[in-house]
Amino acid sequence: MKNKFILFLLFLISFANASEYIDATFKKANDLYNKGDYEQALQSFESIINKGNESADLYFNIANCYYKLGKVAPSIYNYEKALLLNPDDQAIQTNLSFAQKMAIDDIKILPEVGFKKMLKEFTSVFHYDTWAWIAVSIAFLSLLSFLGYYFGNTVFLKRTFFSLFLLFLIGIGVTVFSAFLQKKFDANYNPAIVFAEATTLKAEPKNSSEDVVTLHEGTKVFVLEELGNWKQVELTDKTKAWINKEAIKEVKE
Repeated sequence: MKNKFILFLLFLISFANASEYIDATFKKANDLYNKGDYEQALQSFESIINKGNESADLYFNIANCYYKLGKVAPSIYNYEKALLLNPDDQAIQTNLSFAQKMAIDDIKILPEVGFKKMLKEFTSVFHYDTWAWIAVSIAFLSLLSFLGYYFGNTVFLKRTFFSLFLLFLIGIGVTVFSAFLQKKFDANYNPAIVFAEATTLKAEPKNSSEDVVTLHEGTKVFVLEELGNWKQVELTDKTKAWINKEAIKEVKE
């Protein structure tokens, strides 16, 4: 028991030291950034990441450093990583749009339309874990309404609780289905940024295949599948082609 207590104290001390290191390094990096020393600030921010710590603020600041240094692909890549962790942050969205203007390629963005778009907009209101917890809560309420129906001593109470029970069953179905769809949408969303200065996409996963389009650093693509040294990607204009996997870096890595 005594040894366990000592180990617990050591854990608390190491956690506190790590927290102090992160705070001190983050402050130092911000000071360097404000002084215009973007290279040193970048090294300090990335040292925090390299120790297994990540946050939207960290990736945002790293992206800002790369942007100030004029490095297109790394800045867009880190803004995208920040946006994954905090998708509603206006500052990240604004700075990302500025960074994207440095990219050479101007690929049209074809928006999704129809029923699939409506489903995505609805399910994206919550994370799939949140949908699951909502389903659990509704299931608990449905149990209470069933008990109310079962033990109700008047026709009015029985009808009321039975109607609620049916509504809650529908709610369970909707929330479970939403959780399933949102998890599927999230799994299929695999953005990547082109890091090669220029790379040619192919119609098939081989060098001798027909050229489809040439992309430059900073362009965003979506990975669909992998085959050997090639990855099939989709552009924002819905063009599908194969790219050498060394030419891109996936945001979810």
